[in-house]
Amino acid sequence: MTTQRIGISGAGIGGLTVAIALQKLGKDVVVYEQAKGFARVGADINLTPNAVRALDGLGIGDALRETAARPTHRISRDGYTGEETSRIEMAQAAQDKYGAPQLTLHRADLMQALERAVPPGTVQFSRRVAAVEQRNGQVHITFEDGSNDVVDVLIGADGIHSSVRTALFGKESPDFTGVVAYRAVVPAEKLAGIPNLDAFTKWWGSIPEVQIVTFPLNLGKDIFIFATIPQEGWHLESWTAPGDVSEFKALYQDFHPEARAVLDACDTVLKSALYVRDPLPRWFEGRCVLMGDAAHPMMPFMAQGAGQAIEDAIVLARCLADPSFTSVEAALQAFQDSRLARTSQIQIGSRGNNWLKAGSNADWVYAYDAWGVPLGEAAGQAA
Repeated sequence: MTTQRIGISGAGIGGLTVAIALQKLGKDVVVYEQAKGFARVGADINLTPNAVRALDGLGIGDALRETAARPTHRISRDGYTGEETSRIEMAQAAQDKYGAPQLTLHRADLMQALERAVPPGTVQFSRRVAAVEQRNGQVHITFEDGSNDVVDVLIGADGIHSSVRTALFGKESPDFTGVVAYRAVVPAEKLAGIPNLDAFTKWWGSIPEVQIVTFPLNLGKDIFIFATIPQEGWHLESWTAPGDVSEFKALYQDFHPEARAVLDACDTVLKSALYVRDPLPRWFEGRCVLMGDAAHPMMPFMAQGAGQAIEDAIVLARCLADPSFTSVEAALQAFQDSRLARTSQIQIGSRGNNWLKAGSNADWVYAYDAWGVPLGEAAGQAA
């Protein structure tokens, strides 16, 4: 199999990860990003051991650890009584068991580490894919500004609004789940006396859509708060907007005092709509392939959206660099076979939001090794 030039649409977490992995494996890569440049955006990222081990294989793990917190435990608590229903030791225990710890950090710090690992000139800005045509064993791309490019393989890593997905499978709109999320960051010093601030703690509500999650950021100096609740309709143009702090606190007024104390420390909050798309039975067409949220957007309840994009990136790069696959299509089929069953299982689990509410079987998620998993159908069956 010969792949002279690989194009990637989207310079987010998944797109940059697959670019770095492909370059590490000797491939020529260009990344098309619709934005005018990199910007420091986003609040948090929760990297569980499966994602951290994959990023360690790229050589950026040390940079992440400079600012990340390492939660001591993953704890589930009843939102009303405060009763602990699950506790898993993380930190060094996760390192010993899974080969990597859980890291919680500002999303911008992860992006900065990825950006620094990509050679200058790899990313082309202000390039949004408008049309894709495959002919003569190549992918011809037209961008919204009217410019063009030609690659041997095109990877759609451009998120839930994926232009590549639209070009391959037609136009459709994401579905509002009926759930909104609130996000806030509070200095840890404002929460003195509240237990388990150094852990990832999930407070479970009366229904799966109601929860409060807290975990440390910035070496434990900040505490990130993520809370969800049902809401009828979303009428704002943006998916994310400033929220009403008083309204936010009132929504969880019946929660346990320790959970409410964390919310009471919030001065500002962002409110977002949660959207999903229907699962795809197929992720590739010819020499074009989808990965990450472009292929399998999922609810955030298992904290695996970014992790699954990172896993996709490593496995896809391995498939495209593996000489045992005699064609691009065979490599892309192997990628899909390797990943579809696992991501579908996590999509379903994320929608149901009952994983680790009780019990401690995290191995099937955390122990996954994207660098070592067999490629192809056997990997899919193992998942």
